[in-house]
Amino acid sequence: MKIIFYVFFLAFFLLSHVVFAENNQILTTTYPAKKIAPHTWVIHGPKGLPSVKNQGFMNNPVFIVTSHQVIVVDPGSSVQAGRMVLNEIKKITQNPITHVFATHIHGDHWLGNQALQEKYPQALFYAHPKMIQKAHDYAAKQWLEILNKLTKNYTKSTKAVIPSKAVIEGQKFIIDDITIKIHAPEKAHSESDIMLEIVNDKVLILGDNVTNHRFGSLNDATFKGNIAACNKALSTQATIFVPGHGLTGGREIVQQFKQYLQQLYQLAQKYYADDLADYEMKPLIIKDLPEQYLKWVDFNENIGRHIIKVVQEIEEAEF
Repeated sequence: MKIIFYVFFLAFFLLSHVVFAENNQILTTTYPAKKIAPHTWVIHGPKGLPSVKNQGFMNNPVFIVTSHQVIVVDPGSSVQAGRMVLNEIKKITQNPITHVFATHIHGDHWLGNQALQEKYPQALFYAHPKMIQKAHDYAAKQWLEILNKLTKNYTKSTKAVIPSKAVIEGQKFIIDDITIKIHAPEKAHSESDIMLEIVNDKVLILGDNVTNHRFGSLNDATFKGNIAACNKALSTQATIFVPGHGLTGGREIVQQFKQYLQQLYQLAQKYYADDLADYEMKPLIIKDLPEQYLKWVDFNENIGRHIIKVVQEIEEAEF
């Protein structure tokens, strides 16, 4: 009987520790928060696609510290990433997180919500109304599956905490001593995008309407809408711009990304007029583009998809 008891106790002990470890997982790599303005910090994630190596983390979480509260934007791709963000915030302030914003529907930006809700159950979660709708319809489940597959089950304990409060174009939040203005460009990167202007700090959080030295998917985007979003960003009073991926910078990072979108659209128009198919124009477009873009992360993986997308947009404009 003693042997059976000890075997049972050992099995229970091991199982409980496995469950405890899974429920307290955090990214094995720490990404330090960088102060970019008096109240604003950014955690710059790696630029590559979600993988086993980066454990799914790839975006730029942002947090704003007011006199009594913390506002978080895009806390990452998983509960593990969200816990990493919480740890970085603790190094700066003990203020509670009260507001959490998602810049758009893509799960690599907002599935970290779970960790923040577990720690601060009274926090309010905000997003574009189309983001909320799409998440409930299909996107939350889809993104959980994508990230779990790419990380080989590392993120399997993540659950989708979908924002419940919708924001609109021009909406302002006054939180203690900080004013945040919402910009909601139409049909930009995902049709569910918001950009957040931290008025006091002259910071604009761009979401994936702009990336810096990295190209991602534009499958849900429109080129014209994304160009308009860049113009909107440049029309603000911001002097510091936080892209969805890549390093924070000044107006130049918005201008560079806008230039890429414009040049790709113009080149595709030119070769479309010559009756070339998307695969035929691809080598010509690569040759014509400024060399700087060829060096951006994931250019080779995405340039073909970008060309297919822009050709579809050109065709649709003709009808």
